[in-house]
Amino acid sequence: MPRLWFLVVVAGLLLCVPATASGEVVQAPALPGAQAISSRDRVYTADQASNTVSVIDPKNLKVLGTIRLGQSRLDQILGPLDRSQVNVHGLGFSRDGSMLDAISITSNAAQVIRTSDNTTRRTAYVGRAPHEGFISPDGGTVWVAVRGQRHVSVVSVRSGRELHRITTAAGPSKVVFSPDGRLAYVNHVRARVVTVIRVRDRRVIRRIRGVAPRSSDEALSPDGRELWLGHPFDGKMSVVDTRRFRVRAVLDTGPRTNHANFVTKRGREYAYVTVGGLDETLVYRRGRHPRLVRRIANSGHGPHGIWPSPDNTRIYVALQKSDAVDVIDTASDKIVKTLRVGQDPMALVYVAGAVRHGRGQRHLTRQGLGRRVVTLPVEVRGAPGSARVTVREGTGVDLLDFTARDLPPRARFTAYGIRPDGSASALRTLTADASGGIDQALAFTDYFGVYDQVVMVEKGAAPPTARLVVAWTEQVRSRLCGLR
Repeated sequence: MPRLWFLVVVAGLLLCVPATASGEVVQAPALPGAQAISSRDRVYTADQASNTVSVIDPKNLKVLGTIRLGQSRLDQILGPLDRSQVNVHGLGFSRDGSMLDAISITSNAAQVIRTSDNTTRRTAYVGRAPHEGFISPDGGTVWVAVRGQRHVSVVSVRSGRELHRITTAAGPSKVVFSPDGRLAYVNHVRARVVTVIRVRDRRVIRRIRGVAPRSSDEALSPDGRELWLGHPFDGKMSVVDTRRFRVRAVLDTGPRTNHANFVTKRGREYAYVTVGGLDETLVYRRGRHPRLVRRIANSGHGPHGIWPSPDNTRIYVALQKSDAVDVIDTASDKIVKTLRVGQDPMALVYVAGAVRHGRGQRHLTRQGLGRRVVTLPVEVRGAPGSARVTVREGTGVDLLDFTARDLPPRARFTAYGIRPDGSASALRTLTADASGGIDQALAFTDYFGVYDQVVMVEKGAAPPTARLVVAWTEQVRSRLCGLR
């Protein structure tokens, strides 16, 4: 009997040893006890404007370079012979850290990248406008949410061939897998539902209703108990109880609520939420009634993708409108470093054990790095509301990205560039949506060295040049009248 008890105790202790003891890595978000940050780990951002993936060493806080997936020049992208990727947006990875997947929206592509040498292993073309994807728990397939249609595409990592299409509600946005690998959860941008799929036979087993509208991103807590869904166009975050398959809460988080992720510290569980319209990362204490406990002012504009380190000591935030990443110390919730990355970073992931041998810097480029970027306030004339424009230095032509809110619903505007001498040129027309917002309206022109500000004028109001002429005329009239 004593020998039996000894064997039972030893077996129990072995079960309690973390995966790091066997040489494996634990991926974030993780429960307490995972391995520390290592120079063999990588943080990646999907850079939508430069069509790259930025590669960061999280131990030394250094940007190593970019993985070039597409062209940086607009004329090349629009050329009839271009076969590269456009709008690199989504990221996922395998549980062993050996593979990264990158999703390009406009070119309808899902790519598998070897993290050891930054080369593309497979490229698959799926349905219209895929948004995010993740590699399955067994590492054999990539599950891609095809947001322009109503299915998840299951693609073989080995062959790049589509093996299966799982029908969902309209506009599937992302796929995440439960910690035990048994279930997949899919959120939707055109349906207020979460689709739950059994992984082993790829069958839909449940639909969770009652979430807020238009969800673009989702994140599953490391204990698998909660699914947090971001709703950027409605400024909300839905919290789903995955054990009971029901919505626990819908939080009013703020304009352009983007992504969430999870940290455990001092024995308490937290969710960090990026709110692009406020330039803040919000910290919620998890529980039956999630509670806002802190607002972190980001160093730049448009916080978007977010991911923690496995040991819960750092969390990394992609700043979409500043082409940068904030590194936050979770003990103090203070920014300890800001790193410049590729242009227009969207998704961000932390991959532990990405580089098992060597330096992991082969095939990296400098495409998209070191380019000028500014975010400027835009004066709105003729109507209430606020707006701003992000201007990026391009190759051949600059990129302008307009956002606005609190405008009259469906109101039409013309954006003008104002030169230093006061003269103006129309850049593009803009139309507010039904809620009075404008989201990522793009224009292409030579901006740097030509203009120094931008104004938006509602349809029917006098354009900037007309206002200047009127002012001059009234001034002359006043002087002439004074001579009489």
